[in-house]
Amino acid sequence: MKAVVIRQHGGPEELRFEERPVPEPGPGELLLRVKACSINHLDVWVRKGVPGHKFPLPIVPGCDASGVVEAAGAGVKSVAPGQRVLLAPGLSCGLCAQCHAGKDHLCRGYGIFGETRDGACAEFLVAPAVNAIPIPEELGFEAAAAIPLVFLTAWHMLVERAELRPGEDVLIQAAGSGVSSAAIQIAKLWGARVITTTSTPEKAARARELGADEVIDYRSQDFGEEVRRLTGKRGVDVVIEHVGGVTFETSVRCLARAGRLVTCGATTGAAARLDLRILFFKSISLLGSTMGSRAELFEILRHVASGKLRPVVDRVLPLDEVATAHRLLEERQVFGKVVVTP
Repeated sequence: MKAVVIRQHGGPEELRFEERPVPEPGPGELLLRVKACSINHLDVWVRKGVPGHKFPLPIVPGCDASGVVEAAGAGVKSVAPGQRVLLAPGLSCGLCAQCHAGKDHLCRGYGIFGETRDGACAEFLVAPAVNAIPIPEELGFEAAAAIPLVFLTAWHMLVERAELRPGEDVLIQAAGSGVSSAAIQIAKLWGARVITTTSTPEKAARARELGADEVIDYRSQDFGEEVRRLTGKRGVDVVIEHVGGVTFETSVRCLARAGRLVTCGATTGAAARLDLRILFFKSISLLGSTMGSRAELFEILRHVASGKLRPVVDRVLPLDEVATAHRLLEERQVFGKVVVTP
């Protein structure tokens, strides 16, 4: 089979194409014929490397996969060859207290396809059968691959961590990102008023199509001042953050009393300033969030099947243009997801 392999960290040129044997599924596993794989910032970090973190190189990147079950290993009864499935991107032991509590994303052995074991940028992928979820009939492979990581992340941030309530004001940073394009929809589903930021009129129009009530052009406007104006100086109840150092301090200042900021990333840098007086005087909560449980993904897919949530695919490229997909993501030339197909 053809596979994209990262053997050393670096630029997009380190995404190498190799011929590999088709893997064999073991007990409790399935062999997936990959039909589509969406690209995430996680793939960029795996390729570039993260100081202080060791990735198991060489590795096939890609955590979001959809396809057809090619074969099932011994003991697998949940799926059968020929079935259309997408994969929950998270991997856990299934045995610890957190896994049994339905909090598999908090498992001490938690990992992600394409980060801790070979991922979906290949023609075939072996995965635990428990990670396979049937694709709704009306959903194509490209759309299905655009769902798991970003919708799971956004759902967990808003619903589980921030405990969003109807009527609240939410500031969602960087509308064009995969997580934020999902978060806009989820916040509207929950009855919130959505304020979001973006950089171009085209992205602003797409954000409004997804349900954003107010869009701030952060290139020409001070988003902190605009939030203050739009909320009558009150501030927002929830901020969804993943931009990091460039926006974090102002994002905190945008919060109303008892507001909650949830962050899942630091795209522009991990160092951030924080005035502790704002934290305690305004009774603010700062919350970290990574991924979410498989149970949440099932709930998300019910809303996708009903048409209340929809994956946002910016473009579909062939797998041999995966380096282009990485560049587009790094250059912020994407609204939603870039999907590659073997």
